[in-house]
Amino acid sequence: MTFDDLLRRAAALARPGRRAILGITGSPGAGKTTLAEHLVRELNGDGPPWVAHVPMDGFHLADAELDRLGRRDRKGAPDTFDAAGYAALLRRLREEGDDEVVYAPGFERVLEQPLAGALPVLPSARLVVTEGNYLLLGTGAWARVRPQLDEVWFCAPAEDERVRRLVARHEEFGKDHETAVAWSLGTDQRNADLVADTRDRADLVVPDTALPLPYGRTSRSV
Repeated sequence: MTFDDLLRRAAALARPGRRAILGITGSPGAGKTTLAEHLVRELNGDGPPWVAHVPMDGFHLADAELDRLGRRDRKGAPDTFDAAGYAALLRRLREEGDDEVVYAPGFERVLEQPLAGALPVLPSARLVVTEGNYLLLGTGAWARVRPQLDEVWFCAPAEDERVRRLVARHEEFGKDHETAVAWSLGTDQRNADLVADTRDRADLVVPDTALPLPYGRTSRSV
């Protein structure tokens, strides 16, 4: 399997008269966002954009609400997201008419906060790529997500590589090395184990060799 194979499979999901939604999931640090961004960029090419990217991360609860609920130290766990809101957005994206712009929330990594109305999905979008940890989780409001998705792909890099990427990402956005490692092997690992248990529900398991490198990198060891 190659990245070109993934491009062809994603493109084939779009059908005349309906909007398709592709879900990409995997544990924290698995490469979901990198894959989604490359798919959207390559499929859109230089023509009119017909593929949109709507990450699940926009449905993080704000820190103030996590403090109120006593969940700030578990940020990223399933109950620190608005799962029902995410499922409702996916349903709206699938059902909205051809003349409406749908606004989705984004997530600011530096602030670590969601941003309302940050991502416009234009009527011309025939394929929406959404990605996040819990697309295949079958509990609570998360169970409403899978029925809205045409396919779900599971990113499956080697475990040591996934953790390395995760630590590097935490450092990139402000954590010192010790804190990044502790969070990756603590809170993130508990979430990773939960996500790993959903792998068998995916339509496709994407090996690390088919995952593109982040833009600007030439080696997986960078």
